[in-house]
Amino acid sequence: MHPLLVDIELVAFDLDGTLIDSVPDLALAVDAALAELGFPAAGEARVRDWVGNGSLVLMERALCYSILAGSGKSDPATGLLERAHAAFLALYGRDPGANTRLYPGARECLDALRGRGFTLVLVTNKPHAFIAPLLEGLGIAEHFSLCLGGDSLPEKKPHPAPLLHVAAHFEVATGACLMVGDSRHDIAAGKAAGFRTLAVPYGYNHGEPVRQTDPDGVVESLAELV
Repeated sequence: MHPLLVDIELVAFDLDGTLIDSVPDLALAVDAALAELGFPAAGEARVRDWVGNGSLVLMERALCYSILAGSGKSDPATGLLERAHAAFLALYGRDPGANTRLYPGARECLDALRGRGFTLVLVTNKPHAFIAPLLEGLGIAEHFSLCLGGDSLPEKKPHPAPLLHVAAHFEVATGACLMVGDSRHDIAAGKAAGFRTLAVPYGYNHGEPVRQTDPDGVVESLAELV
């Protein structure tokens, strides 16, 4: 067992970039939404650097890129972002897990932690409506005692509110909780909430090394936790 798990009772996991590689499906929906509005595609590589702050910010970044790098087309009318976001949600919601896969070691980690009696929760900035279809499709829904999306509370990561909520919900001291994520937002939220923090380097951190966020630990694979 990893030393960071000593005296830990609750482990909070990020989803995208930590447990799952969801960018293939996100990028397809982003590009399809852009196409509906007459903008050029962004492409999977760029979307990979934009994930992490929720779907609205994802589409805002995609629009900014496409307007600047594409035809130069700009729509001065209000509601452009809202229309793009609505299109993305509809398109992504058709099958959010078609090309999404668990990272190596993720299932083994969840199985082992659950078997040892840890309380496992999911805290993601992804809209809550997409969480259950993804977890059920990947066969890991039963591992989590609580799942929070980016729209579950008034604040989302990097704000500590979601983590403080789960600690209070399960009546666990924040010092007995661990936040596991792939981005600076996960680590910032964990630190602000008084959680221990563990980072994985393979996810989505806007092209920046997650080690620069000074987490309490880094593992190359979640299998190293157990």
